[in-house]
Amino acid sequence: MTTLIPGQQIASDILQAKANDVTAQGSAQTEERDNTMNPDISAPVITLQVHPWRSSLYEELHNRPSPIIDGACHITHFTVMFGDAKQAVYEHVVDLCKRFSVPPPAADSSCLYMDFGGFELRWERHLEFSNFTFICPNVKPFSADALSFIPKDWLATIPGDVVVALNMALIDHEPSDEELHQWFEGQRWNGAKVAYDRGAAWTAFKLHSDGFGRMVAHGNKLNSYQRGRLVQRLIEIETYRLMSLLGLLVARELNPEITQIEKDLAILNQRIADIKSEDDERLLLTELSQLAATIEQHRSDTNFRFSATNAYYDIVGDRLHQLHESHIDGVQSLQEFLDRRLSPGIKTCQSVRDRLEDLSRRIHRTTSLLRTRVEVSIEAQNQNLLTSMNRRSHLQLRLQQTVEGLSVVAIGYYALSLMGYGFDALKSFGVPIDKGMATGIAMPIVLVSIYLGMHAIRAKVTKQSKKVGSAKKQKKH
Repeated sequence: MTTLIPGQQIASDILQAKANDVTAQGSAQTEERDNTMNPDISAPVITLQVHPWRSSLYEELHNRPSPIIDGACHITHFTVMFGDAKQAVYEHVVDLCKRFSVPPPAADSSCLYMDFGGFELRWERHLEFSNFTFICPNVKPFSADALSFIPKDWLATIPGDVVVALNMALIDHEPSDEELHQWFEGQRWNGAKVAYDRGAAWTAFKLHSDGFGRMVAHGNKLNSYQRGRLVQRLIEIETYRLMSLLGLLVARELNPEITQIEKDLAILNQRIADIKSEDDERLLLTELSQLAATIEQHRSDTNFRFSATNAYYDIVGDRLHQLHESHIDGVQSLQEFLDRRLSPGIKTCQSVRDRLEDLSRRIHRTTSLLRTRVEVSIEAQNQNLLTSMNRRSHLQLRLQQTVEGLSVVAIGYYALSLMGYGFDALKSFGVPIDKGMATGIAMPIVLVSIYLGMHAIRAKVTKQSKKVGSAKKQKKH
């Protein structure tokens, strides 16, 4: 439960504070005026049930703010993919804080912005990587002293793999071509005026002799907050362009195998028309299942990487748009360079992802086609089996009718034999009866009675069997 104070109560508190600050001579008049403005001065406190994420939702919009940069400085930035070392990276940051007697971040914190005395550290923890940005004022551009304040053993033992290592010089003047040539070690640079011509930025998008990428920027007509935003956007462009290209290496490695799978699938489709036996069908289904399993494995392994590639690329485009570039004569802009060089790599990743999805759908259609063929074959076999069963039932019916006829004769024979004993007994008692004549007269009557009785019993059994069968079918439905 969280307590919320209504607007009237807040207003009364403010006015009361003002009343306490006035001189004693005018306090009575001020209090009377406050009471007039706030007649419901004793409004009750409102208690509401608040969502547990409410505070986090408010703070989310204020996470990772841009730095405030007053003048020229040198910025060193690292992006480290931590993999399974997420906790180790956090502990490494805590270790640096202990060395400089600085309060460490909370265990669940995703960022730390702290002045360490000789430098400012900006640490941010993302989904699969962490950013370390060191801002050192009053350092010459790309000087060896840029990281002199940071313990070398601490830098050397940062957990994870470094993907981005960038040195940026934020200067307070318009650099000459000679300075840019020196700073970029003779490599061709790209640049543009930014922030509606109030600043400028240059970079070669290459590694230099120190193993770092380099950027140069100035914002002579920008305030401290705007210079910080410019630095943050340039760092994010460098970070996310390299992170987006991680998917390109995966796509290039996977591309030959996808091509081979496409060829194998085309051969399997041709073999479906040449199926001659059930063994061929089983073999094709087995091979199709193996191809489907391979494709699903590739999709599972690359889905996150390709999704992240698209997301990072979108961020690069957004940050480039926010720079508001304008051309510098004779220099290719950052937007033009990245559109020409980065977009093809991203499209390659998208193409490989689309091919995987297309292969998955094609294999599914081929499998459905083959299963339909197998089902048709099974239905034909079932039809032959039903025909054979029908033939057998006819034979059984004929045999049953023959057995019934023989049964009637046999039962009639025994019945007439028993009746013969009865006729003998009657003759012994003096009843004038001719046994042969009586037996002859009784024979057709006995045979017809037995036949009708057996027919009635069979009809009754058949009727009961049909009722049981129909009841089972209704139960299934």
